[in-house]
Amino acid sequence: MAHDFYSILGVARDADEAAIKSAFRKGAMKFHPDRNQDDPEAEHKFKEINEAYEVLSDPQKRAAYDRYGHAAFKNGGANGFGGGGAQGFAAGAFADVFDDIFGEFMGGRRGGGRGPGRGADLKYSLDITLAEAFAGKKVEIKVPGSVACETCEGTGAKPGTQPTTCNTCRGIGRVRMQQGLFTIERTCPACGGEGRVISDPCTDCSGQGRVRRERTLAVDVPQGIEDGTRIRLAGEGEAGPRGGPEGDLYIFVHVGKHELFERDGADLYCELPVPMTTAALGGELEAPTIEGGRVKITVPEGTQTGARFRIKSKGMTRLNQKGRGDMFVEISVETPIKLSARQKELLKEFCEASGEDCSPNSQGFFKKAKKFWENVTEGR
Repeated sequence: MAHDFYSILGVARDADEAAIKSAFRKGAMKFHPDRNQDDPEAEHKFKEINEAYEVLSDPQKRAAYDRYGHAAFKNGGANGFGGGGAQGFAAGAFADVFDDIFGEFMGGRRGGGRGPGRGADLKYSLDITLAEAFAGKKVEIKVPGSVACETCEGTGAKPGTQPTTCNTCRGIGRVRMQQGLFTIERTCPACGGEGRVISDPCTDCSGQGRVRRERTLAVDVPQGIEDGTRIRLAGEGEAGPRGGPEGDLYIFVHVGKHELFERDGADLYCELPVPMTTAALGGELEAPTIEGGRVKITVPEGTQTGARFRIKSKGMTRLNQKGRGDMFVEISVETPIKLSARQKELLKEFCEASGEDCSPNSQGFFKKAKKFWENVTEGR
């Protein structure tokens, strides 16, 4: 014996449409087979709820049920409502409520057509120098791509006409087919999911709503930008088809190597060659700065290769921050070359007059080396 549809949903016989819909939502969520895989009775109850809602959500079917009961749907029924079940699931109000309940799980809620698609994002590679990264720069770039058609204003339809609602999906952009208990939904093949069709396309863009054109854009490269930084320009990518939103433009910045400086974050490193005599006697030298200026370096007596001097706030500007990094000047003592006979003679005299105090590092090293060699010889 069939159960009363009102009892199955748990509503009164005079319940309005909202109460019936709310009861169905609760029951469908509670007894859906995917949520009750260990309960064999859940699928049966789920089917009963579906059948009850299919009838009670339809005013004509509900009126027939109130008058004739279940007999109204047997063998075609006295009023021609027969079958019900699967057909109502696919095309009736149940499909709408099923979408509301499980829409997000199945890939999005029901609604109007998705509309024209978004334009593609574009990528652009921008090469700048380290000095330009320090100071910032305004550059103009030329970007080839699609722009909205001016003739049809991006609609894709011939001027004076408008796209019309798709007859296949009635503007929803999706069509449904029944498979067992579930409704399978796919993109409408007639309109491509847009919910509308163009019967009289624009001749300039062939109905696409966009044409190919090179654009010139002004780009602000901020101070302190680092190699590999990505700049996003929203809405400057490809135009969407038939009035769809534009994509974005991504500018990838590549900072070239500098002939004098190496960068590490906001700090700069510079190698400064120092004549042997200056390193030995001490003196003052000038080192370059990234902005094109000069800074004095005081080299003390006996400075060795590898000695490093820190000049505060002479490094790179900091991206989106105040202040600058530091500059580090590393000394490289230069050995003289192409000596004259007199210069060689003077150097020999210097060496003969020098003691251990003049070259403590080399003297200490060779003492250790001599001891090492002696130990090796004794161990043979």
